[in-house]
Amino acid sequence: MVDINELTPSRIVEELDKYIISQSAAKRSVAIALRNRWRRQRVQGDLRREIMPNNIIMIGPTGVGKTEIARRIARLVDAPFIKVEASKFTEVGYVGRDVESMIRELMNYAVTQTRARMVAEVRDDATKLAIEKVLDVLLPLKRRKGDSEDPDFVERQKRSRDKMRTKLLSGKLDDKEIEIEFSEDNLPNFEIMSNFGLETLDLDFSDMLSNILPSRGGKKHKTTVSNALKTFTEQEVAHLVPKDKVAECAKKAVEENGIVFIDEIDKIANTDKHGGIDVSRSGVQRDLLPIVEGSSVPTKYGPIDTSHILFIAAGAFSQAKPSDLIPELQGRFPIRVELSSLTEQDFVCILEEPENALTKQYRELFATEGVELSFSSNAIKTIAHYAAAANEKMEDIGARRLHTILNTLLDDFLFQMPDPKLKKVNISQKMVNARLSPVIESEDLSRFIL
Repeated sequence: MVDINELTPSRIVEELDKYIISQSAAKRSVAIALRNRWRRQRVQGDLRREIMPNNIIMIGPTGVGKTEIARRIARLVDAPFIKVEASKFTEVGYVGRDVESMIRELMNYAVTQTRARMVAEVRDDATKLAIEKVLDVLLPLKRRKGDSEDPDFVERQKRSRDKMRTKLLSGKLDDKEIEIEFSEDNLPNFEIMSNFGLETLDLDFSDMLSNILPSRGGKKHKTTVSNALKTFTEQEVAHLVPKDKVAECAKKAVEENGIVFIDEIDKIANTDKHGGIDVSRSGVQRDLLPIVEGSSVPTKYGPIDTSHILFIAAGAFSQAKPSDLIPELQGRFPIRVELSSLTEQDFVCILEEPENALTKQYRELFATEGVELSFSSNAIKTIAHYAAAANEKMEDIGARRLHTILNTLLDDFLFQMPDPKLKKVNISQKMVNARLSPVIESEDLSRFIL
């Protein structure tokens, strides 16, 4: 994560370039939108609340980087992020998910993210307190009258405790059995798995039951020292990171920095003006409108104001057009950027340049089996050529085609490993042609394999 103060639009684009090839216009738009958030938070007075985010619609075929751009900017600033598919939502009154559930999911994610960050900050302190608790069990203090005033007794206790602490930290006591007392107040978490819209209740049943059922006292229980240390650490973490503080910080993070990526928004565009199923599509758009405009969505952590959440929508728009969305919703996505299909040269760059390039991933996978994998430059170009040809011949699935191409190319080696005789694999242009040419040229094989 980069310091937000240093994230100028040009720096954001530089960071995105490490993982995403091409699509300069889309990177530029999200970089400006992200920096505008930082600028808004530094505006003084009432005008700050009036500055709304510039929501974005990305238009382009699948596999060209729409989702990846949104996900990377969220990671860049450690912002709460969620990806949803517009086609999964239904109009209020129909069976299915309502659009407000995306904000509840975003808040749930933010709570998990915030708690993990806060726990990391206090983990060392919690561990120190847990060690002291384990030492209290291992060396129960037996005082006699006047011992507390005897310096020799205090010094002996300290020496014994220090010796025991050294053993404990070295792991020599991990398997030793001790008896600890722990509370049984903690109830299991309950989650409703249902298709009947009960998610809209968004209730924390664990908290409800803990308030209804009587609290049971501590119970003694035998365990190993290592397990006791983990138990006490988690107890101390719970004390140092209270739920209400986590919820408060998460709520602020969502309202100020939350990002919602709505994929397949073209699937709810109203292409048929005469009704039918498109009535429900228009209904989803109308339900989506107040959330994107800015409204209060109830969650179990309290109401969430969506006014300054950044919404990034995306779709192929092969059948529909952005103008097929209802005018009010179009107005709430003022920035439109078109992402281009990937060319053969783009595939070459994707295979070599990004920090998470597929060739680098496969090198690391092979290395786990003690095999050195390498690709010749001509092999890379040939793989890119076959990927572009497959996309042209069949459906254009963008960079995802490289996954199927490389898996087909390396399938035999992936199955063969580990093999004592296999220490080095060099992928040459000749090998690529031999393995991929028959598959690409056969229409039946290419449709089923690639």
